[in-house]
Amino acid sequence: MTRPESSPSVISPAEVHSSQVEVLLLDVRTPGEYAAAHIEGAVLHPLDRLDPAVVTQLAVGKSRTVVICQSGKRAMQAAETLKTAGHSAVAVLGGGVNAWDAAGLPLIHGQGVISLERQVRIAAGMLVLTGALLGFFVNTGWIALSGFVGAGLIFAGITDTCGMGMLLARMPWNQGGSCGTCCSARK
Repeated sequence: MTRPESSPSVISPAEVHSSQVEVLLLDVRTPGEYAAAHIEGAVLHPLDRLDPAVVTQLAVGKSRTVVICQSGKRAMQAAETLKTAGHSAVAVLGGGVNAWDAAGLPLIHGQGVISLERQVRIAAGMLVLTGALLGFFVNTGWIALSGFVGAGLIFAGITDTCGMGMLLARMPWNQGGSCGTCCSARK
């Protein structure tokens, strides 16, 4: 599938790391994900609070804005929002922080929550298992819970929009710091 002409460009971690020009590294992950690991110099501006006017102020004196997330999907969404708002020099870090780390480039590690993608997989799995167990042991009507989660996952795959991810991003443990040792990721 090809991207439309107006879609943001994708730039590799190596290109960003070796760049000789001044760029704004805009991290659109949750505060918890950022706290767990982030690229030095990246500015946190979560996707659910993305404000193109603020990004304009942050980008003053920079040649371009490189949008970062965990794997690249949220960054593409943020970059498209910025381009629609008039930002022309916007690129997405291909593969996100995952690709940056896989390339052996430096990350600042701290304590934070597990990635939002893993949280979604854990929550969806728990709901499906709960629906199946309750359907088997309590009442067959509970099987509908598993069906509902399955339908939600299909919808998320087709639309590339994850309602559970958006909900989990707003949870307190994803808003900075951690909720305790149960959520902390240690590297």
